[in-house]
Amino acid sequence: MSTSPHSKRGGRWSPLALAAVLSCGLSASFNSQAENDENEHFFQREDVFGLEFANQPQWSPDGEQILYQRHFMDIMEDRVRSNLWLIDVDSGSQQALTTGARNDGSARWAPDGKSIAYIGRDAQNRPQIMRRWLDTGREAQLTQGAQGPSGISWSPDGRWIAFARFVPSSGPSLIKPLKAPKGANWADPPKVVDRPVFRADGRGFLPHGQTHLFVISAEGGSARQLTQGNFPHDSNPQWSADGQSLYFSGRRFENWEYEPQNSELYRLDINSLEVTQLTERYGPDRSPQLSPDGKTIAWLGFDDKHMGYTNTELYIRKLGSDDIQLLSGDLDRNIDAYEWSADGRSLIIKYDDNGNGKLARLNRSGKLSTIADNVGGTSLGRPYGGGSFAVSDKGAVVYTQSNPQRPSDLQLVNGRGKARSLTQLNEDLLAHKQLGRVEEVRYPSSFDGREIQGWLVYPPNYEEGKKYPLILEIHGGPFANYGDRFSAEYQLFTAAGYIVLYTNPRGSTSYGAEFANLIHHRYPSEDYDDLISGVDLVLQRGLTSEDQLYVTGGSGGGVLTSWIIGKTDRFQAAVVAKPVINWTSFVLNSDFTTFFYRYWFDSPPWENQANYWQRSPLSLVGNVSTPTMVLTGEADYRTPISESEQYYQALKLRKIDSVLVRVPGAPHFISGRPSQLIAKTDYILSWFERYPETDEAE
Repeated sequence: MSTSPHSKRGGRWSPLALAAVLSCGLSASFNSQAENDENEHFFQREDVFGLEFANQPQWSPDGEQILYQRHFMDIMEDRVRSNLWLIDVDSGSQQALTTGARNDGSARWAPDGKSIAYIGRDAQNRPQIMRRWLDTGREAQLTQGAQGPSGISWSPDGRWIAFARFVPSSGPSLIKPLKAPKGANWADPPKVVDRPVFRADGRGFLPHGQTHLFVISAEGGSARQLTQGNFPHDSNPQWSADGQSLYFSGRRFENWEYEPQNSELYRLDINSLEVTQLTERYGPDRSPQLSPDGKTIAWLGFDDKHMGYTNTELYIRKLGSDDIQLLSGDLDRNIDAYEWSADGRSLIIKYDDNGNGKLARLNRSGKLSTIADNVGGTSLGRPYGGGSFAVSDKGAVVYTQSNPQRPSDLQLVNGRGKARSLTQLNEDLLAHKQLGRVEEVRYPSSFDGREIQGWLVYPPNYEEGKKYPLILEIHGGPFANYGDRFSAEYQLFTAAGYIVLYTNPRGSTSYGAEFANLIHHRYPSEDYDDLISGVDLVLQRGLTSEDQLYVTGGSGGGVLTSWIIGKTDRFQAAVVAKPVINWTSFVLNSDFTTFFYRYWFDSPPWENQANYWQRSPLSLVGNVSTPTMVLTGEADYRTPISESEQYYQALKLRKIDSVLVRVPGAPHFISGRPSQLIAKTDYILSWFERYPETDEAE
């Protein structure tokens, strides 16, 4: 491995010239993108603003209509917006219930099917519970106040709505501050931090207080607070069949701040407000749902052994009994969500398997039968899992369907297993576009021969026998998975003339707990070999050449990108996005310190600093010769920008061609706004274009 900063490199730019180009922001162009702008039949940057996707389908009580959330891009405000739409199941006709640049969601039907409650915005743009009557189209705002509600749940008789809401409290104060004179313009007072978790990515510094459960009349009025105490309570409370109790999960125990995974199930009596604990094992117990007859409770959870990854399992227990039944023990996959069937004899579960979203029926004996594949499509940037579904009283299932050519649409599978499409939200935009073709590949890892699954995305004008520059794009997590799903970023990469390789190296989910935990307390490690073996496969197939290799990834993918260029100089250029560079500073500076040091390491950093250092990409920076862009959001509290700054400064001290790109206001989800997604891909492509294959550069 060469340690020379200029070995095998060509096409060098001077710092001044590079700074001049990068300072142009989105207006900075590159040849392949300029050529692409002339090919309107390829996916273009501006097409990102035309994308739509479906989410959160909900059946009407009579099974004749489906309510869903329809997402679209607001080009003037640079935001992802959502309205509520209604589908008539028989005719397929649709109508909008809400319109405009709004953010409507979490809709729930009233038990009589005549109205819906949902989370909308009031005149001050604050989240509130709204109720809309379908026969008149009239609407009422039910909740008030600055704190937004979540987890809408109708009582069985339709008279009440339970929900969760944050209740602020005063923070600690160590002094009695001096009072400013009237009209004086004094500095803000100091803030006292006394909690182990005091900030969160996407939310910033956390206010003092807790999330509590409330109930409000469906006709409006004052909300009644049901829970008390300095304990966090999860959203989505569930009503008992008689409407006298609520079931929920929370962390109502001592030292809850230091147990980020542990939670229990509780029952709350609506009248007396007495809270009864229902579970007591160490580990998460969450997402309770009662069977249709109200006699059995189901929930998700697992026994926590402080592993890096553990499958979430499905449990049931008859109310009044102590016998807990594990239904999903034979599956060896993580259950993301579930719903009871109408007859209560089985549950419909959602999980990922080999990078593909699945729906299956799991009966009370643990027998599994597949209902649908390709569930997902709600992650537009990169091909992560996700999606949602709903089950009707007639046995039909509606879900968000994913494929590499389209974001999510709604698909219906009736009780006989017959499927039909309900929406085609992007046909007006994408039907006439030539998109990059996606091909699955499987190959053995050079480390131990384990089979690794991946996908190749070809340029839309791909020519057989021609060699193309290759982008190895690596997923984050690291406990996550890519799959055969839509990716706007990959379509932009391939439209610019690149082949994209994306894979699920060891540590990825959807292949079982053993495969995921191959990186337990050893990440990064042999996942490097899995990724490089994929690159070698593409080379063996003659699709690219050794001097046309590029690498990028975000979060956990940023870790592996920086690890790769510390191990090899094979790549022409790299873009390291929102990485962890120094595990010690990350563990002590991330938003969930109480989690990372306990589950990803066997001890805190001061007890085994050598382990933290040998797994830190910063330890390999002395080997790096690859031109590297570091890209991070300035408001990232998950992998704070200080991680990127350390790496950038180290590269600069070694005189490696490098730049630091900071995204103002962006959290860890660096491409959450449409223009940020476009800018991210633009910067990656512009950096790679500056370091073409060696022969051309020389």
